[in-house]
Amino acid sequence: MNILDEIQRIFGEYGSEIGVAMAETGYMVGVSILVAVLFGLPLGVLIYLTRAGGLTPNRTLWNLGNFYVTVVRSFPFLLFVVFMIPITRAVFGTSFGTVAATFPLAFVAVAIYARFVEQILLELPSGLLQAAASMGASVPQTVTRFLLVDARSGLVYALTSATISFVSYSAVLGVVGGGGVGDFAMRYGYHKYDFILMYTVIALIIIAVLLLQSLGNRVSRALDRR
Repeated sequence: MNILDEIQRIFGEYGSEIGVAMAETGYMVGVSILVAVLFGLPLGVLIYLTRAGGLTPNRTLWNLGNFYVTVVRSFPFLLFVVFMIPITRAVFGTSFGTVAATFPLAFVAVAIYARFVEQILLELPSGLLQAAASMGASVPQTVTRFLLVDARSGLVYALTSATISFVSYSAVLGVVGGGGVGDFAMRYGYHKYDFILMYTVIALIIIAVLLLQSLGNRVSRALDRR
């Protein structure tokens, strides 16, 4: 059996379906990245600020934020997707389809990135806060002009790592009708015993992950001014 002929056969027969599956995965991962930045970043900062000994200690806010992050990250992802089905159906009218399936992934994306953000901020040198205080910076100024600026390289690297997790999780969403390359590999590859097709799709996922990692590393190094 000629592998190249088989790959040519796969793209000739399933090229359009593979394209649709890649687009569905791209949508799920893209929305997850956007939600992680818009909500996970502020949540991580909030947990950092309100912890005991933080700039603005607040036990109630810290407990709420930390509880959300800990509980969501503790769920096995497939079980979390199933757990969220009633809520997803209430919001979208259905629990099937790429858009609806992205909903639980967005919750997980926020929790994952929030914890990354908190950890990165905790690793910053303590002198940074002292420098901000000596200049009379307010809490918002300390966050935007000192903490996030100094942590920007680590935050990009963490987002890259989180994105790779989102790619992995998106493959699970095929179980609930979310589509994507994982679902395509199972339906057209594994279930039809077309293992060359399945391995080809897996190779595409690996290539996409390697490209994402390379891009994230480049951006992270470019932002690292230390």
